[in-house]
Amino acid sequence: MRHLLLSGLLFACKPTYRPWNHYQRDQNASRMLESGRRRITTTANDGYMLQCTRRRRTLIERQLASQLSAAAGRPISHQTVSRTLHEGGLFARRPVVCVPLSPAHVRARLHWVHEHRNYIVYRL
Repeated sequence: MRHLLLSGLLFACKPTYRPWNHYQRDQNASRMLESGRRRITTTANDGYMLQCTRRRRTLIERQLASQLSAAAGRPISHQTVSRTLHEGGLFARRPVVCVPLSPAHVRARLHWVHEHRNYIVYRL
């Protein structure tokens, strides 16, 4: 247990005295102790990230990370971008390679569509 000597009196620094010590230091009684990892992005950065994602849905996480890093002036990883978007209910586009269809496959799909254009699913 640590002790403080203030004006000749000995005070013990117990966990119950922490709110009073924070109030004396900051003049704010609602201060909460922070725990966990330090935040890399601010709330404004998070809002900017969500706004950029909504505007350009075709960007992948790494492109968003590089754009935000340039705007913020410090490096921000693509994992941070992914986590922030997930917290906001959005997901970045995943880079997927689409195999182009052969002309014969395109004709076969078009033929199937023409055959089934009047097909209606009846639900009971």
